[in-house]
Amino acid sequence: MQDPTQLTEQEMPFLSHLIELRDRLLRAMVTILIVFLVLFPFSEQLFTIVSAPLVAALPEGSTMIATHVTSPFMAPLKLVFVLSVYLAMPILLYHLWSFIAPALYQHEKRLIVPLMVSSTLLFYAGMVFVYYMVFPIVFGFFAGVTPDGVEMSTDITYYLDFALKMFFAFGFAFEVPVLTFLLIWANMTTADALVAKRPYVFVGSFIIGMLLTPPDVLSQLLLAIPMWLLFEAGIIASRYLLPKTEPSADEKSSYPDDYEPLDEAGMKAEMDKMDKDGY
Repeated sequence: MQDPTQLTEQEMPFLSHLIELRDRLLRAMVTILIVFLVLFPFSEQLFTIVSAPLVAALPEGSTMIATHVTSPFMAPLKLVFVLSVYLAMPILLYHLWSFIAPALYQHEKRLIVPLMVSSTLLFYAGMVFVYYMVFPIVFGFFAGVTPDGVEMSTDITYYLDFALKMFFAFGFAFEVPVLTFLLIWANMTTADALVAKRPYVFVGSFIIGMLLTPPDVLSQLLLAIPMWLLFEAGIIASRYLLPKTEPSADEKSSYPDDYEPLDEAGMKAEMDKMDKDGY
């Protein structure tokens, strides 16, 4: 029978991690709430700003409409909540970084902070790109193909759902360089291997564009082409920012005495052994 004292000592690190995770989740929710309370008084103005690209493309005399009784209140409220999450993203990523930092080596810590900063900026860049570049083109196209005798008056709820979906889709697409960099950094692939798979990535970009954007070719092109170009940027960044260097003396001191780095063949053999053993 196991000693209860030993069981408690084994459980304590796990419980302490759970407590820290709970505290950081609470702080993240409080941050979102604070941003929400700051933005809520300006909900109507924020909705006006977000809907400006569509309003500018509407035919003269046309306006947006609200087909549900609660839409004039719920649509701006939903916009403020989503914007609160987006604007609080740096703080949320900081809490995530603080939670996982103790488990990282020193060379990993040096890369995590730039990666988090760049991923946040790229997400915001995707939102700016869709607002200033994509929306005017797409809405102008839709307004231009409206059949004669049909008045283009978009419901504010449907427009908000469309806009938020586009913001998320392009924000996610602009994370491709970070994802590419992480795959190479984690030794899951190499830059040369990704270059060899370029045709598949090109086709995959259009498939993702088809799934994440409305069913029109223009929106798919405006998402797929930047995604492919950002994939190429991630490969270039990995070649320059991930030189093949030996671990530092401090990192080597944390390895076992019999530790020897595995080359690609040795790593493959080790993974095959783990699969055979049932891991």
